[in-house]
Amino acid sequence: TQNRAYSKLQSSETPRKGMRSICFHSRAPSFSVSPHSSPARPSSVSTPSRTFSDSMTERSIEAAAALVTKWDPESSTYAKVTSLFYESKAEAMEFIKCVNDLQKAMHALVPGNSTSDRLVHAQNLMQIAMKRLQKEFYQILSMNRAYLDPESVSARSSRTSARSSISDYGDDEDVRTAGDAIDEVEEVSSIAMADLRSIAECMISAGYAKECLSIYKIIRKSIVDEGIYRLGVEKLSSSQINKMNWETLEMKITSWLSAVKISLKTLLHGERILCDHVFAGSDSIRESCFAEISKEGAIRLFGFPEAVAKSKSPKSPEKIFRVLDMYTAINWPEIESIFALESTATVRSQALASLIRITESVRAMVSDFESTIQKHSHSKSLVRGGGVHPLTLDVMNYLSNLADYSHILEDIFAEWPPPPRSSLPESYFDSPQSDDSQAPAISLRMAWLILVLLCKLDGKAEHYKDVSLSYIFLTNNLQHVVTKVRTSNLQYLLGDEWITRHEAKARQFATNYERLACAKVAASLPENPTAVISPAEAKEIFRKFNSSFEDACQKHRTFVVSDPKLRDEIKVSLARKLVPVYKDFYEKHRLTVRGERNVGSYVRFAPEDVGNHLSDLFFGTTESVSSPSSSSSSSHRRRSLFRP
Repeated sequence: TQNRAYSKLQSSETPRKGMRSICFHSRAPSFSVSPHSSPARPSSVSTPSRTFSDSMTERSIEAAAALVTKWDPESSTYAKVTSLFYESKAEAMEFIKCVNDLQKAMHALVPGNSTSDRLVHAQNLMQIAMKRLQKEFYQILSMNRAYLDPESVSARSSRTSARSSISDYGDDEDVRTAGDAIDEVEEVSSIAMADLRSIAECMISAGYAKECLSIYKIIRKSIVDEGIYRLGVEKLSSSQINKMNWETLEMKITSWLSAVKISLKTLLHGERILCDHVFAGSDSIRESCFAEISKEGAIRLFGFPEAVAKSKSPKSPEKIFRVLDMYTAINWPEIESIFALESTATVRSQALASLIRITESVRAMVSDFESTIQKHSHSKSLVRGGGVHPLTLDVMNYLSNLADYSHILEDIFAEWPPPPRSSLPESYFDSPQSDDSQAPAISLRMAWLILVLLCKLDGKAEHYKDVSLSYIFLTNNLQHVVTKVRTSNLQYLLGDEWITRHEAKARQFATNYERLACAKVAASLPENPTAVISPAEAKEIFRKFNSSFEDACQKHRTFVVSDPKLRDEIKVSLARKLVPVYKDFYEKHRLTVRGERNVGSYVRFAPEDVGNHLSDLFFGTTESVSSPSSSSSSSHRRRSLFRP
């Protein structure tokens, strides 16, 4: 050991280089002091005169010898079982000062005689001091785990803010008690961190960085790894994920989402703060130290989303939302801040790889979703009463939920080429020549998916043989689409113009229905309801009206209008078309047939009865339609969602 010490001190030709070797040597000598030996005092050397520098050197060695020997674990049971820093902080600081002075004395001795007894004595003292400081360093790290946990360290600035806020409420006893507790926690944490820094600086300056870092890395890495494990983060491959059912995978994703938030905000962030504080004196040391402590756990943490995105896990409508949650949780600015150093570039690379893989996965899932809409079966099993189709409900729920992630999807869709219009007939586009290049990619994608849905619904409407019912179907479904857009974040992506345009189309479908629904009933009444006619003609008109109105009510009572406001609007519109004309005819001619036999069989409805019957429509109160009803106007050409 002494030969290594001599070699170390003689490693340079000049005093300046000799100092650099002592202070910054990264390889510290190993400890091999005999447990039965103690540093011997050097023999006196006769010199003609003693300089002031020699006197200072001698005093530094003597002071160090007294304090170092006192705390030599091999010299007494007391020193072995007692902590210097806990027993007396003042003496601990004096110990650090003596070691630093001892190092200066060793430097002063090198140029004169590198093999002097005093230098050998000083080197022995230095080895004992370093062994003591190693022990203290380990004890502080171990005994203060509760106060040096990353959460406590990362929250120190928050505690300071809290303490400032608490001071504003000095009259509240509970608040003062809470403030005192915060102060106590912060004080213990600050003292421990300051002690660790003092020891680290002393050991690194003396050339014992390797021993210091070894202790620090072992203890702190175990804390990070244990924290990651306790948060439920496992190292899973894509093949392992492929074997999971969706419920199991979703549970693991949920656990990971919680874990990554805690890890970034407290575990990794707090560890970075602690490492930067303890090793503030050396950029290279704190960089390499933090990298070795955190890299393995961080790579495991940020590797999970990539494995999920790469896997062919069970398909579920919920999967895209959980994957987008993971994309959100990978807080890139925060990761760049914590892992900004070159030594932690692999962590940044892993996080970036997960973001890229999630982007690809989300695009693939959206494409699959579009394909699912287009491949939806054109079943002849009709929706009861022309109501909202399950496909419409599913698609709009999916898209409205997807719109909640618009801030993320803007990035994911940004460089994704828009779908080709050739996949749909040109007649389905409102403005075939319109330039959508200025619209955000996410807005174009959402509008396109809704267009695919509406075109699919247009095909399903063709299966209704009753044209008026097909218009009710188109009205209901388009109205549901518009309502869902208006009441979700889709409104911000598609805009007011889109909503207004599609509301007008829904209104037009309803108008077409009303025209067909009223046609036969309206035709039973004369153009001039107050014209003078014979009793026989009046009876025939009443008979035709009764028959057509009853048939219409019986049929249209099975129809459904899902939106309450739209339902009332259609009823009012139908009443305005029928009731005034019938009322004029009724009031003019009911007296004409009053003298006829069985007058009740001719005049069945008073004007208010007509309105009451209309108010019962569109609730789907009878049996569901099991097969297409007969055509009410086979010659009438059905209008589609987009074709004129």
